[in-house]
Amino acid sequence: MKKICYLGAGTWGFALASILAQNGHETTVWTRDPYLADELQRTHVHPKLPGFQAPMSSRFTSDLQEALKGAEVIVESVTSAGIRPVFQEVLELGKIEVPVILTSKGIEQGTGLLLPEVASQLMGVQESPLVGALTGPSHAEEVIQNFPTSVVCSAYDPEVSRLILDLFTTPKFRIYPNSDLHGVCFGGAMKNIIAIACGISDGLGCGDNTKAALMTRGLHEIRKLSLVKQAKPETLNGLSGMGDLCVTCMSRHSRNYRLGRLIAEGFSPEGARQKIGMAVEGIYTCVSALELGRKHNIPVPITEATYGVIFEGLDPRVAVKALLQRAIKEEHL
Repeated sequence: MKKICYLGAGTWGFALASILAQNGHETTVWTRDPYLADELQRTHVHPKLPGFQAPMSSRFTSDLQEALKGAEVIVESVTSAGIRPVFQEVLELGKIEVPVILTSKGIEQGTGLLLPEVASQLMGVQESPLVGALTGPSHAEEVIQNFPTSVVCSAYDPEVSRLILDLFTTPKFRIYPNSDLHGVCFGGAMKNIIAIACGISDGLGCGDNTKAALMTRGLHEIRKLSLVKQAKPETLNGLSGMGDLCVTCMSRHSRNYRLGRLIAEGFSPEGARQKIGMAVEGIYTCVSALELGRKHNIPVPITEATYGVIFEGLDPRVAVKALLQRAIKEEHL
């Protein structure tokens, strides 16, 4: 059994940390919020997941040094924007010499780096053999209920992939290894943007035909842009691409879908985010993906339209109309 430092006590971190504790690992979950840490330590129930209790062996703290003490593995579930500042804090306490497993999904703004690249850079190398990722179609609300779930793991070093399998696998939480770390991380990041677009479409009453078109063309957009990160396009046909796209674009649990739907129903983007009350990764990644597309001269029309709605006040109806008026080209898969 491993001693694990778990960074992040959102619903996703809480659900995955519960799996680790159920599997017998000594798990200490860190959150920056001392009030949340105290509540979780006292009740072992997350305020946004009422009715589900983490194993009593789990520990919760707002003291980062305490969480890291003796850790054999670090697992991360903060946010894509929070990866760099959190790991900078970790590194101020000492060099990272244990495996790091990332579970957030995103692309860093400004740099265009995937989250494994951010972690590696902070550790002083281009591709750290200590860094891996766990991603795929999964909602905390269903994982915590022990619903059958299949996800994917990857790492720069196959040994870290095997570690992820050993740590997290349960009879109901099935993990498939994939050697394409950049591919699985890219799919997990980009699908959030398409989910916002699908939420907008549904909120406008456009119907299933429109959503199917957005998802299919969205996957094509993801595949095109993935090449700039040296990802394998076929990876996007799997759990971290099509699988995660489906669950995020069609589920009431999806924050990104809900954001889009609320905007279409008349909320401002900020008002919609506040109503959801949790991080909506697609807002952050939309900026990063548009930067990446423009830098490499790759058209990303769905991303661009979604950006316009969120950041430029573009009317959602105008955004949908503009997408429908784009010149038709032969479908390439």
